[in-house]
Amino acid sequence: MSRILDSAKETIAIEAKSVKDLESLLTDDFEKAVKAIMDSKGKLIVTGMGKSGIIGRKLAATFSSTGTPSFFLHPGEAYHGDLGLIQQNDIVLAISNSGETDELLKILPYFLRNGNKIIGMSGNPASTLAKNTHFHLNVHVEEEACPLDLAPTSSTTATLVMGDALAVALMRERDFQPEHFALFHPGGSLGRRLLMRVKDVMRSTELPVIASDSKMEEVIQAMSAGRLGIAIIEDQAKLSGVITDGDLRRGMKNNKANFMDLQAKDIMTNSPKFIDKEMKLKEAELMMMEHKINTLLVAEDQKCIGVLQLYDL
Repeated sequence: MSRILDSAKETIAIEAKSVKDLESLLTDDFEKAVKAIMDSKGKLIVTGMGKSGIIGRKLAATFSSTGTPSFFLHPGEAYHGDLGLIQQNDIVLAISNSGETDELLKILPYFLRNGNKIIGMSGNPASTLAKNTHFHLNVHVEEEACPLDLAPTSSTTATLVMGDALAVALMRERDFQPEHFALFHPGGSLGRRLLMRVKDVMRSTELPVIASDSKMEEVIQAMSAGRLGIAIIEDQAKLSGVITDGDLRRGMKNNKANFMDLQAKDIMTNSPKFIDKEMKLKEAELMMMEHKINTLLVAEDQKCIGVLQLYDL
């Protein structure tokens, strides 16, 4: 088992060093590439073959989700018709560790004739790719983690990190905020909380509403039927208070002899936390965290119209 763990540690150490070495390989071309993308009115087209292509697909997805419209273009498919997807104002990010990938080099002349700015990313600053691009990002590694020094390991990691560095730099230049990220991820939990509003998820039917003069038996029945862990107290169609499980337990503890003779108003919380139905879920979540509660009443015209719980977020 020690040999296996030693192998894992060695791999991590080699790849970590390769990533750390990227700092010393950064040049003005990185900054120029970021500015060129920022100034562009088109898309960022990412292209590459083999493992570089796999990394390229991931980077295109990262760019698209962080404010830089992007898609991946397979060099082989591009050479057989897909070049028609490229517009003159698009920028190309061409990835090849060797910088000599034949399928990639074949389509470079088209990009140059079309007027596209090209960002080359390779491990060889003297390669054909590097010499025929406007900006070159050097991702050279001293060794692959592969014991044969053949399988792309350190090189693909370095390429991924350099691409992520490009994406993060663009995010900062665009002042990209969580709200922007959520727009591109409406199906995710972050998008849900940042974009959806309380009215979209609150429970608004069969609410456990009772009057303040209700006896404890009615309070317990309402809480059990409502399955929300609360009873909402309203008098003359106006919100008066709320009874939680905690209120109920404290009432029982403090009034052991005559608990069932008490009324809702005797144990209710008079100033419950309530929110507006138009509030965003993220704001409601922050309010719950601040007050250390898991339920909020949704009120309108002093009447409870819904209930939002932490489990709904």
